[in-house]
Amino acid sequence: MSWDMFKSAPPTVQVRLESSPPGADATTSLGSGCKTPCSVSIPAPDAPFTVAFALPKYQPASVPVNVIRNPGDFTTPASVTTDPNPVFAELQPAVPAKPVRKPHRPKKPKPAAAAAAPAETAPAAGSPFPDPNAGKR
Repeated sequence: MSWDMFKSAPPTVQVRLESSPPGADATTSLGSGCKTPCSVSIPAPDAPFTVAFALPKYQPASVPVNVIRNPGDFTTPASVTTDPNPVFAELQPAVPAKPVRKPHRPKKPKPAAAAAAPAETAPAAGSPFPDPNAGKR
């Protein structure tokens, strides 16, 4: 006969995880996680732990959780609770990075000589205007 059958299973703690807005990935530092709102069942930890919340387009948040052990006595069993429970995180929208704006510089006008035909060239054939240099030799 073994004494193992008289040992109680290690206590577990049910922790409720919530966020605003809902739908965040919540992960405990103990490894358990889910998508909020949800609950996780974890082995009763010996020390405080944290819950990290992450949601696209929101800043991540981390919430510390304390572990409270009640040893119990002859009339009440030992228990483990967490504070806070539910663990709640208010997620703040991520601030979009502002684009770097270059200072506005006015465009330089194109030189007029490049746009107009040089004066030395002969007028195009069929021009309605007579050539002012014609006949001066």
